[in-house]
This record gives sequence, structure tokens and C-alpha cells, in this order.
Amino acid sequence: MVLFVVGLGLADEKDITVKGLEAVKSCERLYLEAYTSILMVSKERLESYYGKTVTVADREMVESEADTILDGADTGNVGFLVVGDPFGATTHTDLVLRAKERGIKVVSIHNASIMNAIGCCGLQLYNYGQTISIVFFTDSWRPDSFYDKIKQNRTLGLHTLCLLDIKVKEQSMENLARGRKIYEPPRYMTVNQAVEQLLEIEDKRGENVYSPNTIAVGTARVGSDDQCIISGTLQELLTADFGGPLHSLILAGNMHFLEADILRTFAVNPETFNAHAIIMEH
Repeated sequence: MVLFVVGLGLADEKDITVKGLEAVKSCERLYLEAYTSILMVSKERLESYYGKTVTVADREMVESEADTILDGADTGNVGFLVVGDPFGATTHTDLVLRAKERGIKVVSIHNASIMNAIGCCGLQLYNYGQTISIVFFTDSWRPDSFYDKIKQNRTLGLHTLCLLDIKVKEQSMENLARGRKIYEPPRYMTVNQAVEQLLEIEDKRGENVYSPNTIAVGTARVGSDDQCIISGTLQELLTADFGGPLHSLILAGNMHFLEADILRTFAVNPETFNAHAIIMEH
């Protein structure tokens, strides 16, 4: 039979495609991957819409107990549901490889993800460089490897999409060390936190890759009815209110004048935007 890897889109239960819904309804078991991203509705809403029971698959299950998901997929259809598009995370590729090693047919059904829906801010998708991830800093771990990728992008005049950290069902170091299955409350990085960390790393590295006056755009809940888009300098975005998760951040590179015209409509202050935006005439 088939392992369906189904993209759910970005917002709610109705973002699934017609093809995806048909696949879901054919499945004997459904697993919802729930740690690389989140939908803005509950598991129960999905179950009601699908008419099926959905099992939440956390990181431990997907990465360490993949056989639990794959068992039986050779005799009946199994659905692995992914927020966004099926291949937005390497974990999903690993599951597909495991399935193929067991001779299980895999069918992927694609959907919108933040990687293409980010075009809603007005910056053209083919003008983006490398996408980076920004993780929550700790007292002892403040990684800055993303800085070099931003530098490469900005040298080429390209925009940089920053994917912001999500902590779901994570253990503290103490509980992890003691083997206690006690989990921390979920945390979702905000645009404000990401900007603060970016500026800290610029202060540390001092290569003038970006500055508090660099034009950026923050987004929240892209694809939902209340999605939020705010552009401005990094300094302005430090205090902008984006509301609830999930957030993303884009550092603008050189902008075509049409890109700038759209991005300006989301600006905290159009005058500040005009003063610091890098706008090309063609």
C-alpha cells in the first residue's frame, strides 16, 4: 500500500488540497508531525474535518521510532501530515528513505509553505539567497553561523529569509540528564527576539553586514485571516507588535522599485523606509 506524505498548508484544516484530503480519507492511520511547525488550529479540528483520528508525532517518535509509523504501511495506507510542504525539513526526507528501504510506496502531496508564501510581503521569490535558521540563544550557546550566510546574500544584493526557532516538547538539560520525561512549555521565537539576537551578533562580529538601520520585514501567521506584515529598520522592528506565532523575518537586499513600492505599504514609517532602503531603478 502507500505512505502518503501530505502537506497541510500554513493556517487551518481547510488549507489541505483536494488531492491531500482524498489521500487522508483513504488512510487507516494518520500521524501529524508537530515539532518543525504548527497549524493555527487544534488536532481536534483536523479530526473533525477529516473524519479520522490523528496521532500527534513528536520529534522522538519521528526520529527514533519511525518504524511505529511505517509498520503496516505495506498492507494499508498510512498518512504522515506535515504543516506546510512535505519536504520543508530533513526529518521528512529521512522518513521517506526509511519507507523506501522497507519497500513501501511513498506518495508526496505538496502544499504552500513559508518558503513560497513569504512572497506576500512583496519581495520577489527569485531575489532571495540562502535561507537561514535562528535558534534561541542560551547563556552558554549563542551560535552565529548564520552571519556568514547573510553576508554572502547581502554581498550579492539578495534578500534573506530567516526561519525562527520553535521549541515544542523540549526537555531542560537537568531533566534530560536525569532521564525524566518532563517537558518545558512550548516557545516560539518572535521577530523582536530574532532582531535582538541578530544585532548582538553584528556587534560581536563587527563586519558591517547589517545594522540597526537595515530594512527588514517581519511576518506573523502567514496564510491566516489575521496575518501580519510589518516592514521597517531592524531598530523599528525591535518593538513592533506582531501578535501570536508563528513569526518569520526577512532582511531586504537590493530592491526593485516595485518590490519597494509594495514593502513601503507595510512600513512602520515610510520616511525612514525611504531613507534606508536600497532601491534599484531596473
